[in-house]
Amino acid sequence: MFHVENYRGNKNENYELVKKQLKALIEDEPNQIANLSNASALLNLFLDRINWVGFYLMEENELVLGPFQGLPACVRIPVGKGVCGTAVAKKETLLVEDVHQFPGHIACDAASQSEVVVPLIKNGEILGVLDIDSPEKSRFDEVDKQKLEEFVEVLVQYL
Repeated sequence: MFHVENYRGNKNENYELVKKQLKALIEDEPNQIANLSNASALLNLFLDRINWVGFYLMEENELVLGPFQGLPACVRIPVGKGVCGTAVAKKETLLVEDVHQFPGHIACDAASQSEVVVPLIKNGEILGVLDIDSPEKSRFDEVDKQKLEEFVEVLVQYL
């Protein structure tokens, strides 16, 4: 059973707690969809000032919508298109302070103003991306980027 924790520490301490919670939620579950679902729910609970958090999974050279929390979303994103597709093409995390300034941004939710996308890479293969949107410009910083990359490192061990 999951118990809601109050995140009372500093940003780094809170991210460490959420990584521990992730591991406890998924370490005994082999089902990828279940683990991604719990990961998105956990981040939705943990992160404030966001309007969408979830996963897109690689399928036949494009990203396909996976488990998420938020409004209905775009179902398919070509590699190299939008923030998610560009993160896959570059194989790197993208931190976008203003999505309206990102060339080719795909607007699934008109309220989104900033975004962070972390590729899910296991054994050199891209499995998909973690995508998080916020209705605030510049919501995410370098600490979020680093700690979300660490969160994904824990997650991909169980995918």
